[in-house]
Amino acid sequence: MVNTASPNPESPQRESDGQTGDRASGKGDAGSSPGGSIGAILRELGQGERFLVCSHSRPDGDAVGSMLAFGKLLEQMGKRADLVTADGIPALYRHLPGAGAIRTALRIHGPYDAAILLECDGLERAKLRGLEDFFLINIDHHISARAYANVNWIDCNAASVGAMVYRLAKAAGVSITPAMATCLYVTLLTDTGGFCYGSVRASTFGMARDLVLAGADPVRIAQEVCFSTPVSKMRLLGSALRNLERKGLLAWLWVTHQEMESAGAQEEDCEGIVNFALGIAGVEAAVFLRELPDGRFRLSLRSKGRVNVAALAESLGGGGHENAAGCTVDGPRERALAEILVRLRSAVGASDAR
Repeated sequence: MVNTASPNPESPQRESDGQTGDRASGKGDAGSSPGGSIGAILRELGQGERFLVCSHSRPDGDAVGSMLAFGKLLEQMGKRADLVTADGIPALYRHLPGAGAIRTALRIHGPYDAAILLECDGLERAKLRGLEDFFLINIDHHISARAYANVNWIDCNAASVGAMVYRLAKAAGVSITPAMATCLYVTLLTDTGGFCYGSVRASTFGMARDLVLAGADPVRIAQEVCFSTPVSKMRLLGSALRNLERKGLLAWLWVTHQEMESAGAQEEDCEGIVNFALGIAGVEAAVFLRELPDGRFRLSLRSKGRVNVAALAESLGGGGHENAAGCTVDGPRERALAEILVRLRSAVGASDAR
């Protein structure tokens, strides 16, 4: 049973072209191949009846879409699924089929046969207390992923964790319904930045085609996700662009906590703002800094490919993908900006030397 009293919100062609980024491990020897990891997860799902499905705090499109698709997968298998996050679902994704079933909680109570964590590099990433009491299944595609659970499936080549859920659903023999297809398409669209970065390859578009054939409406989804910007985000973007700076291959922009409040903006309104800096011609890497109420700064890092921003984020206690990552650092802004720019300049210089 989930305690919600204290709310905060393959197909034959594999999504990974090759197996170099796919690894699995677990107490039950999940195996070293993708088939072994999928098989280990399916065995656990087959033996259990009730499961918890959760993802990281501050859920994004991949997290929300993957949770919803996984829940529908379990329902088709005749299982019970409770979908839980520590934070609320962003408005952009509340229209997704079944989104109302996702609950928010601070602590988890069983009984569950297993807790399934989607793109969490550790229990602390979910920010849900009580997870350590359950059998854990870890499914992740981030470079910063760690094998901390009882069963771990990590594929750093997957375009989204939703792509891994899709492969699992196909292996389980369940039907990809229009609702599942819609949720899974959102994971591809959002986690690749509209198919602009990340692990995009021919099979990514093959999966997108399969999802459209299964009932996903790409035009409607794009309009709901990409063309439904609230006024608060536009006001916040104006503040960020006024603070925009560029030097050489780097660009950066920021907003203060006061600017957040003046715009009436929520945390979710910050999503994608860094891409306006990255989109400048000649810029190879960009960072967006958001001041938190406690004076620290949340950093969103992006790269066009020459800089591994995941490595930079990890060195500062964060993580993510090679081209999209994040972390939180101490303020004040001048200190935070100086620290990340030194690291970014070093990384760009190292890429020039290669």
